[in-house]
Amino acid sequence: MGRPGPKKARALTTEMYIAIKWMALPKRGGKTYEELAELVGVHRATLFEWKKNPVFEAELKREMIRNTQDKLPELLDSLIDIAIADGNAAMAKLALQVNGMLTDRVEIETKDSSDGVDLDALKDRIKQRKRD
Repeated sequence: MGRPGPKKARALTTEMYIAIKWMALPKRGGKTYEELAELVGVHRATLFEWKKNPVFEAELKREMIRNTQDKLPELLDSLIDIAIADGNAAMAKLALQVNGMLTDRVEIETKDSSDGVDLDALKDRIKQRKRD
């Protein structure tokens, strides 16, 4: 007999949604995993198995985001304050990225040579820049 294949992601149950609501809270709403398992009506190990389910994990992340959306303005404000007060470049970069003002993507616009671009002159400028 072969090894069993990976478990397929399945639809979430009512018990899973209850667990997600609690697990998405800071420190699980003050509940231990044992207390949470009892509240949901499952074994503690089941909670950890659920966390391996990609559908469960995705919904847990969405719930965490829903729980924190109202705090985003204060978070962004504090990022900016920290960046300015500490001269923290990483924090400044993060604040700009979150606000869509800085991306890691570079866009290059190309024009075809029929627009009167002198390719030889452009190549010479590139060579000159490399030498500088």
